[in-house]
Amino acid sequence: MILAELLARRRADLPGTLIFAFQPAEEIAGGALPMIEAGVMDDPRVDAVVGLHLSNVLPVGTVSLRDGPSLASMDEMAVTVEGRGGHGAMPERAVDPIVAAAHVITALQTLVSRETSPVDAAVVTVGVIHAGTAFNIIPDRVEMLGTVRAFTPEVRDRTLRRIEEIATGTAAALRCHATVAYRFGCPPLVNDPTVTAVVRDAARQAVGPQQVREAELWTASDDMAYFLERAPGCYFYVGSSNAARGLDAGHHSARFDIDEDALVVAAKVLGGAALRLLEPRP
Repeated sequence: MILAELLARRRADLPGTLIFAFQPAEEIAGGALPMIEAGVMDDPRVDAVVGLHLSNVLPVGTVSLRDGPSLASMDEMAVTVEGRGGHGAMPERAVDPIVAAAHVITALQTLVSRETSPVDAAVVTVGVIHAGTAFNIIPDRVEMLGTVRAFTPEVRDRTLRRIEEIATGTAAALRCHATVAYRFGCPPLVNDPTVTAVVRDAARQAVGPQQVREAELWTASDDMAYFLERAPGCYFYVGSSNAARGLDAGHHSARFDIDEDALVVAAKVLGGAALRLLEPRP
C-alpha cells in the first residue's frame, strides 16, 4: 500500500499506467482466475505483470528469481475403486477394492518413473485413502485423493489422461470398477525472460548483486500462473527469515513469522521494476 501511495503521488510523471492487484485466496489457488474473469487485466489492458512471494527459506535482504518454468501446475485427483464387500475370512466371495486400490497406487508411480522423461518432471502423490469399517470386513469401495503436478502443459495433460487410463484399467483387471475426477488448480508458472531480466536489474539495485540468487525449480504451485498466461511477467521471491531473531520457521508452521524488513526490500524491487517497465522502448 505504501508503494502504491508513493507512486500515485508521482502519477503525472509516470509514462504509463500501473495497476496494483491484491490477490485473495492464494493458498487455495482460487483468487487469480476470478480477478481475471472480472476484467482486472482488460481495462486498461495489462502489458506486463510482476508479482512476489515472501520466502522464509531465504534470509532477509535476499531476492531469488529464475527465467522460464518456476512453479508446477497443481491439480487434485479423486479416485474411487468399487468392488463387492464381504467377510474378510472368505475373500473368494467378495471383490476386494482395497487390493485393487493398492495396485492402482503402485501403477500410478510408473507415470513418473517410466512415462516421464528424466529431463522433465512430474509428481503423482496419493495423500488420502478412505476404506472399510472393521478389521475383518472387505468393504465395497475405496476413495483416494491425491495431487498431480508438472512443469509443462504437455506433461500435465498426458499425466492426467494416463491416471484415468491406469486407474480404470488396473481396477478392471482385478474385477473392480474405478472412476477418476479432477479439481483443476492452476497451470505451470512460467516467467518471461525479458521481464525477469528487468526485475533482476531492479533487485540488484535494491539489495546488491551478491544478494540476488537463482531460484530453484520448485514443485509447489501458485495461481499467479494465470496472470502470467495472459501477459509476460515475473514472479520472484523476497527473503523474509532471520535466524538470529528466531524468525525462520517454515511457511506452514505454527511458529511462522517474518522479518518485516523484507517488506521494504519487496517494495524497492517492485517499484524499481515497475518504473523500468514503464520506460519507453527504442
